[in-house]
Amino acid sequence: MKLLEIITLPWSQACTLAYPIREEVFIREQGVPHELEVDEQDEAAMHALAYQNGHCVGTARLVSLGNQSMQIGRMAVLAKYRGNGIGQRILKELIQLAKTQGSTSIILHAQITAIAFYEKLGFLPEGPEYQEAGIAHRNMILLLSA
Repeated sequence: MKLLEIITLPWSQACTLAYPIREEVFIREQGVPHELEVDEQDEAAMHALAYQNGHCVGTARLVSLGNQSMQIGRMAVLAKYRGNGIGQRILKELIQLAKTQGSTSIILHAQITAIAFYEKLGFLPEGPEYQEAGIAHRNMILLLSA
């Protein structure tokens, strides 16, 4: 059995582990320009880190948008660890964190290829498809019960 642990940290503590995962997934695998990968929201966000057997293998961030709304973004799991429920556990952790902070909705910019993944946890597609960093995306929303 593989032990999986999810922790959340501010960027100042998470960056040395989260950034290399994002660099591998977004910049190397998907060709996202380096200058688009890190932005001003990293400092304000809480970052989830997924550890499997002591190795950091996945990350995502939760950003407050104000008005009881939050956004999940920069969701990445290293290729050899995908398909084992790690992304789902990260997402569940951030949904729970958003609830504890009084959020009533969570939005995200889903890559088209990941829409079914997010739908499994209750996110609903919203609006048209668009390009972000050269990749097809669609907005999704999850309404949280009070």
